Amino acid sequence: MKAAIYARVSTTNGQDPEMQTRELKEYCERRGWKIAGEYVDQGISGAKEKRPQLDKLMADAHRRRFDAVVVWKFDRFARSVSHLLRALETFKALGIEFVSLSEQVDTSTPTGKMVFTVLGAVAELERSLIAERVRAGLRNARAKGKKLGRPRKAVDCARIAALRRVGRSWAAIGRQLGVGEGTVRRAAGRF
Repeated sequence: MKAAIYARVSTTNGQDPEMQTRELKEYCERRGWKIAGEYVDQGISGAKEKRPQLDKLMADAHRRRFDAVVVWKFDRFARSVSHLLRALETFKALGIEFVSLSEQVDTSTPTGKMVFTVLGAVAELERSLIAERVRAGLRNARAKGKKLGRPRKAVDCARIAALRRVGRSWAAIGRQLGVGEGTVRRAAGRF
C-alpha cells in the first residue's frame, strides 16, 4: 500500500514537524506501507483556508497517487470537524484510507470504519440542525414583515429598448446599466 503522510506545525518558532513525520514514517514502516509522498505545512495555522501542502495532498489524492493518508492527529490535518468529515468523505469516495495515530482511527479496519460512520452521522445531524435553524430564522423574519432576498434594482425599460434598437447586446446593456443580463432581459419582457 502507498501512503501519504501529512504534518503541520503552526509556527516556525521552536515547533518542528520532524517529531510528527518520524512517528508517521515509523507507523508506515511497521504496516509495510511505502511512503508515496510527504506533505508538511510549516508555520501555518490550522484555521487557514489555504494550506499549500494540504491542497497539494488533496490534488494528489484525486490523482490516486496513494492508497492511504496518515496524520499524527486530527487537528494537525483539519481546521474543523466539518472540514475533517468532508475530507474523509472525499477519501472514502476515492477509495483512500485515513489514519490518525493519536486518535487511533484507521478507516482500513472495522473499528475505524465504525468510528467514521458515527462521525458521519454526527455531521449529518449537525447539517440538519443548522438547516432547521435557518428555516426557523427565515420564518421568523417573514412573520415580522422583513423583506428577504436581494433588493430589487430599478431599470429604465425605455433606455433598454433604445439601446437594443442601436444594436447593443443584452450583456453590454447590463454592464452599462450596472445590472445583470438576466435583469435586463426580464425588464425588456415587461414592455
